[in-house]
Amino acid sequence: MQKITPFLWFNNQAEEALNFYISIFNNARVLKTSYYSEGGPAPAGTLMTASFQLEGQEFVALNGGPQFTFTPAISFVVNCHNQDEIDLLWDKLSEGGQQQKCGWLQDRYGVSWQIVPASMGELMGSNDPEKSHRVMMALLQMDKLDISILQQAYNGV
Repeated sequence: MQKITPFLWFNNQAEEALNFYISIFNNARVLKTSYYSEGGPAPAGTLMTASFQLEGQEFVALNGGPQFTFTPAISFVVNCHNQDEIDLLWDKLSEGGQQQKCGWLQDRYGVSWQIVPASMGELMGSNDPEKSHRVMMALLQMDKLDISILQQAYNGV
């Protein structure tokens, strides 16, 4: 069991969201589910909670009602190994949602994601402030991130 697990509160779309996320990530699976019974706040047989794993990260989803909604103040960063992975995750996660600047998107359920190259820390964290500045300037011009453009900015090309 991991020490800290993100807990996602959905109005009534937890099962739909869970299936959506499981369909997108290669290493994904449902771990455990529980359902509302008669007399609960939702119809009997409706998913109450589900624990699931995406790329080794465990999450819990709850159909908790409309009291709370997601905000971009919390997002999930997905480190991608190549442009194909960025393109795939960007396209699938943003479908029905909103694409935003600098590799951020909000999926159809309101959950915020950052789809970034795994090399982003290296590109942004150079000891040479000019390199980092050029990468930041390139980044600010993009919605979906393009690794080759970021690398060119880093190299001063």
